[in-house]
Amino acid sequence: MEQEKITSRANPLLARVRKLNSRRSFRREERAFVGEGPKLLDEALHWDAELEAVICAPGVSLPQLPERVRMVEVADHLLASIADTESPQGIVFLCKGKALDMPEQLTGKRYLLLDGVQDPGNVGTIWRTADAFGTDGLILCNGCADPWNPKTVRATMGAVFRLPVYESTLETAGERLCQAGIPLYAAALREDTEDVRAASLDKAAVIIGSEGRGVSQLALELCQKTIKIPMRARCESLNAAAAASVVLWEMARSDGR
Repeated sequence: MEQEKITSRANPLLARVRKLNSRRSFRREERAFVGEGPKLLDEALHWDAELEAVICAPGVSLPQLPERVRMVEVADHLLASIADTESPQGIVFLCKGKALDMPEQLTGKRYLLLDGVQDPGNVGTIWRTADAFGTDGLILCNGCADPWNPKTVRATMGAVFRLPVYESTLETAGERLCQAGIPLYAAALREDTEDVRAASLDKAAVIIGSEGRGVSQLALELCQKTIKIPMRARCESLNAAAAASVVLWEMARSDGR
């Protein structure tokens, strides 16, 4: 496909990009999101993401794109007007998102559930870490940040194209995990709490709570056991992404025991 040139800020494609960047409801409606930069574009191409359009600044070299993908050149100031970052690295692209509904049957054995984690950067970082440590999927419950939020997408560093993420209620997630024979634990403190280093996590799902209030009461009611990350007594808790990283490392380590 030939490269087009757009010169008007009011162009429908550019208006659509801005709307996708700013409105969660529109991202859902369109089942699409926006990515930025050559590295993220390379990841999208490597993992056969469904690209719609690639918009670049003058002089930016694009990789080989599938024929169906619309290629558009815009002036630097127009690219800046559609970017979510101050330095978009010359490329903004549109991509279709994969279905976010949980499958009726889970085929994996290790999952991480996020319970009300609302910071997009944390969700994206956890997604990236879950992918790195071999988790089979990430399940977002109870008002988590949008997985297609531009900040989430950037923080995944490409995991958005590799590791499935699902949105679900805690109850539905608990049912599906139970049907798959996967025990559900939570990173929290109560009488049955076990040190994460001693817990058997080779086949398990673990809940990480929100930054402000931790694991919700409903999540605690659904889980079979709680696990704790040992730390100095003077430290109350870890950031959600840091806690998730420790749990994911232990899950991967359990699988190799």
